[in-house]
Amino acid sequence: MTSTAPEALHGHDAGDKPPSWPQRLRRFGHVPRRVTGLRERLVPPYTRPSERLWAVLGVPPRLADRMIRWSAWGGPLLVALVAGVLRFWNLGSPKAVIFDETYYAKDAWALINQGYEGSWPKDIDKSILKDPSSVPVPTDPGYVVHPPVGKWVIGLGEHFFGFNPFGWRFMVAVLGTLSVLMLCRIGRRLFRSTFLGCLAGALLAVDGLHFVMSRTALLDLVLMFFVLAAFGCLLIDRDWARRRLAAALPPDEEEGVLRPDLAVAENLRLGLRPWRLAAGLMLGLAFATKWNGLYILAAFALMAVLWDVGARRTAGAVRPYRAVLRHDVVPAFFSTVPVAIVTYVATWTGWIVSDKGYFRDWAEKAGKGGNWTWLPDWLRSLWHYENEVYSFHVNLTSGHTYQSNPWSWIVLGRPVSYFYEDPAAGTDGCPASTTGKCAREVLAIGTPLLWWAGAFALCYVLYRWFFRRDWRAGAIACAVAAGWAPWFLYQERTIFLFYAVVFVPFLCLAVAMMVGAIVGPAGSDERRRTIGAVGAGVLVLLIIWNFIYFWPLYTGTAIPLDSWRNRMWLDTWV
Repeated sequence: MTSTAPEALHGHDAGDKPPSWPQRLRRFGHVPRRVTGLRERLVPPYTRPSERLWAVLGVPPRLADRMIRWSAWGGPLLVALVAGVLRFWNLGSPKAVIFDETYYAKDAWALINQGYEGSWPKDIDKSILKDPSSVPVPTDPGYVVHPPVGKWVIGLGEHFFGFNPFGWRFMVAVLGTLSVLMLCRIGRRLFRSTFLGCLAGALLAVDGLHFVMSRTALLDLVLMFFVLAAFGCLLIDRDWARRRLAAALPPDEEEGVLRPDLAVAENLRLGLRPWRLAAGLMLGLAFATKWNGLYILAAFALMAVLWDVGARRTAGAVRPYRAVLRHDVVPAFFSTVPVAIVTYVATWTGWIVSDKGYFRDWAEKAGKGGNWTWLPDWLRSLWHYENEVYSFHVNLTSGHTYQSNPWSWIVLGRPVSYFYEDPAAGTDGCPASTTGKCAREVLAIGTPLLWWAGAFALCYVLYRWFFRRDWRAGAIACAVAAGWAPWFLYQERTIFLFYAVVFVPFLCLAVAMMVGAIVGPAGSDERRRTIGAVGAGVLVLLIIWNFIYFWPLYTGTAIPLDSWRNRMWLDTWV
């Protein structure tokens, strides 16, 4: 007698199985979460454009692969080229000593000529603009309240192009352009996306505050450059360390994939880390430009150690903090803090080897005696000088027309006017057909729509960090806080909006991250991606339009007074 299988009674073949729960859910559009391997978690791969995109554009696969390879550098270089053209266009205009250029341009000229800053006569600026060769460098030392690196950078441009507006702005414009290139590459590494990296760099290229500071001989853009470079070095070091861990982990014998390993994760010594040494050098140059670089040094050092904790935990460490304390903290300290301090002291070499610098002979005269006479005289004199400068900074409470509270920076509450003239019709670029006068202004203000979008982007970044534990969001938040938060400790001090330029690149990274979320994650359906791309594109185009609209206020271009008033969107901007 032949038995009947239960499957046959129900009309199914014997090999059929009931659909699993994931299969049933897929009928309703459910997409199961992709399981990421350990190697990809340690060193995530870079994203590639969809093959469907290349097919729509009619690009053959071989050419598409070549374009993807070249875009890693080609895209950032193209964005930097555009940024450079914008920053160097008519760089010597206005032909004037604007805002604090009256200090730094002259101090830089003295540094490159005699190694220390001089005491310049009052009202010498007009003579410099008229005929700089007729103005001698003063040999009497001048009292300055900022370290020398930023002025050495400015002086390098003066050395090659002369003691004139173009000369003292040249190197700042170079660093401003290079910072756009760096941000493209940093964003690419951070997000593993060439598109988002180039977007972050493009946003920086059209930010008004960064643009104005790239065309003005002040110290804050130089500080921003070294801070951004240090961040990039630490980011490369993070990838380097995680690759070392991935290479040391044993693969599974059956499947060939990496498996967490307690012994490797907690005991592997990562050895010499050259990119961390480079970060220490950059951070030393940062606070040798302005002292608030010290806060950034502390924040970045802590961030780098926490990155090591995350790497060892991912690799399988049960006690990652203990492992980092044993193997990473001491090398991390000596790779950053002592390197930064030695760099800082070395930047004072011109003052040290001279015998006329301000307070240079303090130890030999007023500083005789005491418990520290065993130290070199130059070191004791430098310490006294630094102490006097610190007292000056913390007690700088005299009012200023353009001072602002750091709470207002993110919404551009009170920008700083570097230069203003009201030429009559037919003069200084004012059209002859203008009724009344024109306005020529260089206003240090960020591109409003970019900064206001940045306020929302920072909220999104904090959400990603707190609730999704996204290390990229944490890195951006750390960098913004390092450049912004310390000023809240000195709210009674005279401070200005343009100090915020130090965290503008990281604000652009936050906006780029938010734009990426608007576009949608990889694997989203076509309708979702299309709507997201349109929304993100509209936002970016509005930011670019906003930069173009405010262009006259960034460059000192003469416009009719009514047009100038139309750009004063807030009463506090006047």
